[in-house]
Amino acid sequence: MTIPLDAGPRLAPQSLATSKTSALLPWLAMVALFVVAILLRHVLAANTDVSWLLTVGERVLDGQRLYVDVIETNPPMAALVYIPGIVVARALGLPAEIVTDGLVFAAIFVSLAIVSRILRNSAVLNGVQGWPLMLLAFAILAILPTQAFGQREHIALIALLPMLAVMAVRINRGVPPLWAVVVAGIGAGVALSFKPHFAIGLLCGVAALAIYTRSWRVLFKPENVIAAAAVGLYLAGVIVLFPEFFTVIGPLVRDVYIPVGISPLALLEKPAVSLWLIAMLAAYLLKRRSGIDATLVLLLATSSGFAVVFFLQRKGWPYHSLPMIALALFGLGYVLTSHAPRARTDRMLGTGAIVLLVTLVARSMLWFDIAFDARPLQDSVARLGPHPVILAITGEPGLGHPLVRAVGGTWVSRQQGLWVAAYLEYMRRNGTLGSKRDAVLDAHADRERAMLAADIRKNPPTVVLVDDLTGTWSGWLAAHPDVADQLKDFRPVETINNVAILARRN
Repeated sequence: MTIPLDAGPRLAPQSLATSKTSALLPWLAMVALFVVAILLRHVLAANTDVSWLLTVGERVLDGQRLYVDVIETNPPMAALVYIPGIVVARALGLPAEIVTDGLVFAAIFVSLAIVSRILRNSAVLNGVQGWPLMLLAFAILAILPTQAFGQREHIALIALLPMLAVMAVRINRGVPPLWAVVVAGIGAGVALSFKPHFAIGLLCGVAALAIYTRSWRVLFKPENVIAAAAVGLYLAGVIVLFPEFFTVIGPLVRDVYIPVGISPLALLEKPAVSLWLIAMLAAYLLKRRSGIDATLVLLLATSSGFAVVFFLQRKGWPYHSLPMIALALFGLGYVLTSHAPRARTDRMLGTGAIVLLVTLVARSMLWFDIAFDARPLQDSVARLGPHPVILAITGEPGLGHPLVRAVGGTWVSRQQGLWVAAYLEYMRRNGTLGSKRDAVLDAHADRERAMLAADIRKNPPTVVLVDDLTGTWSGWLAAHPDVADQLKDFRPVETINNVAILARRN
């Protein structure tokens, strides 16, 4: 049989096309995930805290003093991190929410690109399917958070990933490049600036690295020194620029915020704990057959550290659990992408683990989407006129935000809601308070009410929301004539889900 001389050339283009298609598929999958992530931003309600902190950032840019003219219980980074988005939005004439979401997406891509570059030539990815792991990482960062997208925990996790990549290189006996060390240290410093107890999560990872390498010298690696220096500089800036955070907010947080929390048993009943435990256990059991490796130890240790943070905060709010769940899912994804089945049993376990991972991601998305949704009020408030000046008599932060921004309104109060009064009522309802402590808490509540009365005089509202859904706030209003008397010219317009909408009489 004679073989045509041109047989080879006819086969080569087909082989080349197949190769190009195979190389293109991961990028198409990434685009598809990105489209889903963007659609979620338009379908889901905006995050309450992000919406409020955008308002805080706008007021600070307009000259108001943080912790004096606008009250926020979190460290300054909680508000400052959103200011770049506000500045860009004002320059482009776009909503700050859209620009902020865009910057968070950009941060995700940059963080993953840095991690990919750090790990590219390291032993960390030996035997690991790189693209599936990258796609999972993007899904965890961009899709998993649902309603918690853009929260402080979310941004901190994004900033912390380069540090975890550097630690993964070190725990596998590698040496990361200098640029990676610098970037990792700065990113970790940013993450720790949001909440100091995030350091527990990072320290658990460092401890795992020290134990695994049998050297406590890793504590003094350059990236850790840079992170500590960044936090030190930030702390110095807070002391100089925001002294009221220590003199005004510190006592308030100590006396009111920290004492309020749910019991350890109630925390254990939260879906976050079962989701985290299942992901951790699945990763361990699947990897145990081939041997637990250093990278998995690092991921699970860091996730465990953030689980400690979740329990220490004692609130049980979904976004508090984001880092611990995300890192546990990273761990399970790492195991799956490095899973090399040798027998039928291994293949069955791998298939089952994939189904479990998808299920855990889906259930976690529902958990992170739990939030107070005030959108049913939006149309009724918008009908009362353009650019309403809104006051909410409530301790529920989600009632006013993002509602006020969605209708193009202005928020009257200098703080997110009457949270001090709400916390005080909670403490009295769920425990006994001594007379001395009672007096301290009453002083905080009186100060909060006096600020609200002053804010109403300074910026009279056109719309008032009175919340009898999450509490008996109409009763609170009746019991405090210093506030009620300023609202005597308002009439009820409509009541939706036990939230009364009041408008000023003509």
